[in-house]
Amino acid sequence: MSAAIVIALDAMGGDAAPEMVLRGAQLARKRFPEVRFLVFGRENQIRPLIERYEGLAEICELVHTDDVVASEEKPSVALRSGRNSSMRLAINAVKEGRAQAVVSAGNTGALMGMAKFVLKTLPGIDRPAIASFFPTIKGESVMLDLGANVQCDSDNLVDFAIMGSVFSRLVLGRLDPSIGILNVGSEDKKGFEQLWEAAAILRGSTGLPGKFHGFVEGDDIAKGTVDVIVTDGFTGNVALKTAEGTAKLVSEYLRQSFRSSLFASLGYLLARAAMRKLRHRLDPRRYNGAIFLGLNGITVKSHGGTDALGFANAVGLAVDLARENFISRLQEDFSKLSRGSGESGGAEAEAV
Repeated sequence: MSAAIVIALDAMGGDAAPEMVLRGAQLARKRFPEVRFLVFGRENQIRPLIERYEGLAEICELVHTDDVVASEEKPSVALRSGRNSSMRLAINAVKEGRAQAVVSAGNTGALMGMAKFVLKTLPGIDRPAIASFFPTIKGESVMLDLGANVQCDSDNLVDFAIMGSVFSRLVLGRLDPSIGILNVGSEDKKGFEQLWEAAAILRGSTGLPGKFHGFVEGDDIAKGTVDVIVTDGFTGNVALKTAEGTAKLVSEYLRQSFRSSLFASLGYLLARAAMRKLRHRLDPRRYNGAIFLGLNGITVKSHGGTDALGFANAVGLAVDLARENFISRLQEDFSKLSRGSGESGGAEAEAV
């Protein structure tokens, strides 16, 4: 038997919480027999759900609290008034060593604010970043930041590159991940000065956990040109939401097309197996679970509107990171890095 991995769950976070959270925990339990859960939330709502699923009660410890962070609550308010909330208590469990990771589908800003306040950032890291998977032609890539930092300087982008590379190695199994900085062109003097400076630092660095490819453009994301895509939180969040919207658009277009005529419906019957593969490949639940990289503790954010399968995948990400001792591995790679000077030549930026 593998050693038990304890995951703290904010059972009250998410559009369909707590039922979605507990159903997800049950699915995760079957996939990861070594997992145990610390469940935080309202006992009168959670206890019947735990007892509904066979075997779940044996691996859950329920901690009651009435306080919940609302989805629309401002992070600053949640940080001041949510000390006894299910989200905060779940994060505290990681800080106290009672759990190896926390998973929540609740308010993203509140989760980031609380986690940063409680867990702190790792030595040498100024700002944490949100990272997640992207499906590509070649498989999967990692992109960060997806919304934690609207504005970033060159040092932040270099930090993101290192954190994303370690994540790619440990979770996606890339032995020598390629790293690209998202830009409006692949040429050296495209975009903003902080992008040039970050590129110069990465080119001149020794001990980088991966290889620096250079600048990449938006269409390189789906191509899988690089394993790690580095960008600021504003651009990353726009790219993420655009990709999600495009996937829904394509799905709807296909649905309408196959219903447009009798022959089209017959075509669907012939292509049904292929369509199932396509739906599975593009299913956002497969990629649910964003990690807050740079914190001194594993914090995974599940999409608030996901279902039990999506939440189970977020738990799975937390388990994988805990298994791989992600925090210590990240610290180790940061300690090996010797950064370049960041000299970029100082030419004027070219917008397009």
